[in-house]
Amino acid sequence: MSGCGSSSGDSGGDALRLVAAEYGTTPATSSKAFWDKVTADFTKANPGIKVEVTLLPWADIDREVSKMVSAGKAPDMALMGSYSDFAAQGKLYSAEELLSISAEANFLQPLAEAGSVGNTLYGLPFVASSRLLFYNTKLFADAGLVGKDGSATWQPKTWADLETAAKALKTKGVKYPFAVPLGPEEAHAEAMIWELSNGGGYADSSGNYSLASDQNIETFKWLKEKMVGPGLTGPTPPAQLNRADAFAAFLRGEVGMLNGYPSLSYEARAKGITVGAVAMPVSDYLGTGEKPPTVGVADWMMAFKQNGKREEIGKFLDFVYQDKNLSDFAGRYHLLPSTVTASRTPSGGGLDKNDEQFLTALRGAQLYPVNDPAWVSVSDTIKRNIGRALEPGASPKAVLEDIAAKANAASKKKH
Repeated sequence: MSGCGSSSGDSGGDALRLVAAEYGTTPATSSKAFWDKVTADFTKANPGIKVEVTLLPWADIDREVSKMVSAGKAPDMALMGSYSDFAAQGKLYSAEELLSISAEANFLQPLAEAGSVGNTLYGLPFVASSRLLFYNTKLFADAGLVGKDGSATWQPKTWADLETAAKALKTKGVKYPFAVPLGPEEAHAEAMIWELSNGGGYADSSGNYSLASDQNIETFKWLKEKMVGPGLTGPTPPAQLNRADAFAAFLRGEVGMLNGYPSLSYEARAKGITVGAVAMPVSDYLGTGEKPPTVGVADWMMAFKQNGKREEIGKFLDFVYQDKNLSDFAGRYHLLPSTVTASRTPSGGGLDKNDEQFLTALRGAQLYPVNDPAWVSVSDTIKRNIGRALEPGASPKAVLEDIAAKANAASKKKH
């Protein structure tokens, strides 16, 4: 995609270069408008420093930035989904070298932890989101899933509740009682949501991968026997269902329940679908007293040492991370700002009810182990393989152990 920013004349070779992911899905929603405004405002306040922004599609940016770095042509900054590989190679400035103390201390805690390698913050969280369980309240009501007094929609609290609800929805002819997108697009998010709700997850307490833990095996056995086997996950096998397709089906009113993030509830509202949102119900092995973390996802701003422009980069990032700029960007895409102050005081006088719920979830969220340089290849292995655990005749234990073996090999290679 075309470059943008540095709107005033030719900036020569001295401009700061930022390569950023394109968050928009149409020309009208392109991130270009945001970066044009921020870079123009910044140059006005700092006349000597111009900034050029190049936007790349999400599908290409990690690969393209890696190529630039390998070729000795690193940009000054990049905004994308992973940073730890560059941090491990010693290519990045730390937050301490770039930001004021107050700006560095302003990141939401779970995000700052995920952006740190050792105790040093290299990945500056930019925008984030968390996941909640969505359900279509009309389909629930039609299936008789209402509160005891008949007025409120019944809210599932345990996996057994999910199974009961899914059966009632299936009886009513709902196409996807519970959509479980474990296709290669974003299977690592869906899998982690289920695993956390059973006390599992991707890493143990000391940060080592535990992909084939007893809890994770139990999770996939339950899904296979109780949900997929009886046809409660819809006509498309989970391994072939991508998130985008599951979301599209939800917006057509064909899905009773699925795990979603803020922008989906806005799109559903616009289509007249009333959405209930709750924290992911816990497994019956854990019991309702437990409150497992939700899944949080963040995107990372990083600054490369290669061109030696530490001071200019620091000035620009301090500017970009001002509440008004961060809130503006997050608001455009129904994401959550990454800082304490911006999440308290977004433009427009506070977050709406919908976003408040996601922000609360984000404060106690667990993120992917993005600070491990092997995570990019480990997540790729998970995305391509985890859905196989739910295929007829498959052994969840064997599939998870295979993924774990590949992950450990990738991890050894990177360390």
